[in-house]
Amino acid sequence: MAEPFVSRGFRGRRQPDATAHRLPPGQYETRDFPVLSAGPTPHTSLATWDFTVHSQGGPTARWTWDEFQALPHETVTTDIHCVTKWSKLDTVWEGVSVDTLLAEALTRGVESAPYMLAVSDGGYTTNLPLADVTRGKAWVVVTYDGAPLAPEHGGPARLLVPHLYFWKSAKWLRQLRLMDHDEAGFWESLGYHHYGDPWREQRYDGDR
Repeated sequence: MAEPFVSRGFRGRRQPDATAHRLPPGQYETRDFPVLSAGPTPHTSLATWDFTVHSQGGPTARWTWDEFQALPHETVTTDIHCVTKWSKLDTVWEGVSVDTLLAEALTRGVESAPYMLAVSDGGYTTNLPLADVTRGKAWVVVTYDGAPLAPEHGGPARLLVPHLYFWKSAKWLRQLRLMDHDEAGFWESLGYHHYGDPWREQRYDGDR
C-alpha cells in the first residue's frame, strides 16, 4: 500500500436547503461521485473472484461469483458521507446483506464474533463491530445506479455501511474475517478514527 492517494472527479456543490438536514456536520452535497483510493485499482476476473467469511482458526464459507449472485439480493437507496467532507444523497445500490452472508456462514460452521475485519484485493482492510454490519445496516453490493459496480468504485463487489464514513465501505471486498477483538485496519492504523460516525465527526483518532 505504498502508492500515493488518488482522487478524481472531486467537485463540490452548494447544498440545497431542502436537503441540508441530511448532511452531517462539516459535510457538503456533491452531485458527482468522487473517486478516492490509496493505491492502484484492482481488476479481478469474475472467473477467479471468490468471497469468503471465516472466523479465527475455524471453518470458511466461500462463494464463487455465480454462487454469490444466486444469493438473495436487495436494493438499497441511501446517503453516503466521505471523511473528506462530501456527501452524496439518494445513491442506489444492489447486493447481498451481511445478515444473509453471516446466516449462511453460520450454517457452514463459521462461529460468530463481536468484531469484523473487512479484507480487500490490494491489501486494504477496515475494522467494524459486528453490531454495525448486522440487522439491516450493511451489504456487499455489486451494482450502483442499476449498472455493474465499476472497478474505480470498488467493483466487482464492495462493502456498503452507509451510517459510517465511507472509508468503512471497503472497495474490492473479498473477505469478512470475524474476530474476538478489535484490530485497526489500513486507515485506522494511520490515525483515522476506529469507528467513524459522520454525525459525531469521528474523522481522526482522538475525535469524540
